Amino acid sequence: MNDLLDQLTPYVGRICGPIALRNGPDATQEALVAVFRSLKTLKEPAALFGWVRAIAVREAVRVARQDERQVAADLAELPARGDPQLAVDVRDTLARLSPEHRALLVLRDLEGLDERDAAALLEVPAGTAKSRLHRARASFRKAWGS
Repeated sequence: MNDLLDQLTPYVGRICGPIALRNGPDATQEALVAVFRSLKTLKEPAALFGWVRAIAVREAVRVARQDERQVAADLAELPARGDPQLAVDVRDTLARLSPEHRALLVLRDLEGLDERDAAALLEVPAGTAKSRLHRARASFRKAWGS
């Protein structure tokens, strides 16, 4: 179990962090608990990472919804590419988006899933995922530019 936990923790953290933002560690912990509680239900061990991804996204969105009261920072001056401050500003810009929009951006742009697979993970129709993704990217660009 320890070896499995060592393998899954960074993966789950990479998914939960950008969705749940400052509550990323809490979402990661909740997702790992859910994974280990449900491990007996995994029918295909080869599908472990896809199964874990679905749980991580679900938990990250749930945790983020509980904490939507956060206030994003004002991005008056954008740092140059390669500046460490850039990662902080990207995170602040993500904070301006809804958890559902952050989840779609993570699934599409970080995990590389297509709209259909992202929609299935989020349990919404593919058309809904596609339109939300379009709005999420537009909102990100708008927030980044402000």
